[in-house]
Amino acid sequence: MNALKMGHDLGVSVTVRDGGTELFQYVYRPDTVQLESPKPYISPLRTRAGEVVSLFRPHDHVWHKGIAWSLPHVGEENFWGGPTYVHGRFYVQLENNGTQAHRRVVALDRSDGTAMFSHDLDWITQSGRLFFTERRTLRASLISPQAWALTFETRMTNVSGTDVVMGSPTTRGRENAGYGGLFWRGPRSFTGGRLVTEDGLGGDEIRGRRMAWMAYEGRHDETDAQSLVLMVDDAANPNHPPQWFARTEEFACLNPAPFFSEELTIEDGTTVRFRYGVGIADADASAASALADAVRGLLARPDAIPAAGESE
Repeated sequence: MNALKMGHDLGVSVTVRDGGTELFQYVYRPDTVQLESPKPYISPLRTRAGEVVSLFRPHDHVWHKGIAWSLPHVGEENFWGGPTYVHGRFYVQLENNGTQAHRRVVALDRSDGTAMFSHDLDWITQSGRLFFTERRTLRASLISPQAWALTFETRMTNVSGTDVVMGSPTTRGRENAGYGGLFWRGPRSFTGGRLVTEDGLGGDEIRGRRMAWMAYEGRHDETDAQSLVLMVDDAANPNHPPQWFARTEEFACLNPAPFFSEELTIEDGTTVRFRYGVGIADADASAASALADAVRGLLARPDAIPAAGESE
């Protein structure tokens, strides 16, 4: 019997539950203001024990929303939110905050122990220009009594009429600020936690290193419980293994950043694909390696993900 249950608030969001615990809500049509670059997001995100391991719209960066596919430099457009980094001027608020607009639901399925949601989106600039079309698929799977995983896949097609260069503040001149891509923002109580890698434990000094996976160990207020959030970069992703944008001191975040220090040109009419696995566990750092192996196993499965252009 499939332990995962799905709920669908038509035209707004889907939720996935594990018994009485809501593991996550994916809001695919948000009511976000333009300044924050409206985009779908996952929030709240919980462990199987019900501990919340995400933060929504923090006052320091209101465009951070749980887990979101956020890109700060898509040509001259900003699909991250807020101001744009301009070398020599630092961050400048421009009229370039684009929207990732939901277009249609492609698939909603619960089978073989998983829950899957797929939809199409249009990437529209603030001036109203259609820049990219996208097919996005999320799939949740239970791993163990203490852990579950989410796979995230995006296929973005450049329909802008010109080649588009994707980059980061670092490719524009700001040192060690290569954020962009699948970005997780952790709870306030996770500040001061520990980054976990194959090489051991660390903090902000790890930012910018190339690794296939990275995890974050944090502790919760009130319960004093520990949780682990882990991200795995698919081996077929551009610029794999990625450099990581990660923080522990100012706030908790993880981001396998494909354009950290290398721009990627998407030619007009072509499609770029990215795929990630996210593991969430009621565990400490000692469980990271096994969790990474389990998530890699899920990424290796030949999932039947609808291709762009297929009918509903």
